[in-house]
Amino acid sequence: MNKMNEKLNQVRAYSEKMMAGDHSGHGFDHIDRVINMALKLLTNEPANGEIVLTAAYLHDVFDDKLTDDVAGRKADARQKLADFGYSAAEIEQVFTIIEHMSFADNLEAHQELSKEGQIVQDADRLDAIGAIGIARTFAYGAVHGNKMYDPKIRPRRKMTRDNYRDGSTTINHFYEKLFKIADEMNTRTAKTIAYERKVYMQRFVEEFKSEWNEL
Repeated sequence: MNKMNEKLNQVRAYSEKMMAGDHSGHGFDHIDRVINMALKLLTNEPANGEIVLTAAYLHDVFDDKLTDDVAGRKADARQKLADFGYSAAEIEQVFTIIEHMSFADNLEAHQELSKEGQIVQDADRLDAIGAIGIARTFAYGAVHGNKMYDPKIRPRRKMTRDNYRDGSTTINHFYEKLFKIADEMNTRTAKTIAYERKVYMQRFVEEFKSEWNEL
């Protein structure tokens, strides 16, 4: 246990350093919430906690929407895990989770995940919905220069990995992704939380559009 804690403390410090300065809703506060949710899910889902938490700490470090140097960051993260004492098999487990868990990676074909991967995916997606999810969505849209809303721009019905991040509006993002997440959760606990947060978001979007039309 002490050895595991030592490794995870090093991964945490590395993640905090790499995610510092992000203002798009993917900063270390997001990572901390994902970790806390993963710990909650682990209480009901038997899995390798070290792999779950390691993947949760690193899941945004080399995300292509956050860095232009994906290959460089991947190589650095692999080396760091080796330096921290992770075996080659453990590193492969962590990377397999991260490289197959994103919404974009699952648009055209469903990616099968280990139980560990399912927990990390659920924890990450839960932070994308609900009250904090709303705040993160508007933060990301602002950083990337997206309009908040334009009634003339309709939500896309079919997206591919290549066009997923093409320009849209922040409100459209709720229809294109966030409202769909509750139906894609893996674990029972996550499904319950997700449906509650989906209802909250739906009420918000209805109120937003109602107020917009009153202008």
